[in-house]
Amino acid sequence: MPKISLLKIVESTTVDGPGIRTSIYCAGCVNGCKGCHNPQSWAIENGIRTDIDDIVKAIRNDESHGVTFSGGDPMLQASAFTELARRIHNELHLNIWCYTGYTFEEILNDEAKKALMAEVDVIVDGRFVIELKNEDLLFRGSSNQRILDAKKSLKLGKPVEFNYNPFPEFELLSDHHA
Repeated sequence: MPKISLLKIVESTTVDGPGIRTSIYCAGCVNGCKGCHNPQSWAIENGIRTDIDDIVKAIRNDESHGVTFSGGDPMLQASAFTELARRIHNELHLNIWCYTGYTFEEILNDEAKKALMAEVDVIVDGRFVIELKNEDLLFRGSSNQRILDAKKSLKLGKPVEFNYNPFPEFELLSDHHA
């Protein structure tokens, strides 16, 4: 069974996607983005090789509403994260967000990365660019980054923005008044 070079698991967080989530922070990133909020994650050796079973157990014990893969860059350990995503969906039935410095277009050119994208629900793609930093953006740090519906994007072969609505009850109300 593959292992993941893991920095930490953050339970019950609300900053790495909608709702209460478990965030899996992995080690390993090749981008070296200026202003990165997690530069200790760049060296894959900084992580602890962790069994997927142990990660699934930690997620199960957290009772969160979703899981986020971050880092580092999960795409550098795409095969192991693909296996983890399958287990999360099959056993825990939770939604999965994945942050990556790779763009959707770059992911399409790599079968292992594309396989991981196929197993998650949302991809936040693109490198952090400090000149485009915007603290008003939801769930991303710079305006070049996109929040994409992973499955629709792969199906159509082009980036499809994820339509996040934090207040779906208002959408339902407005439908009745149309």
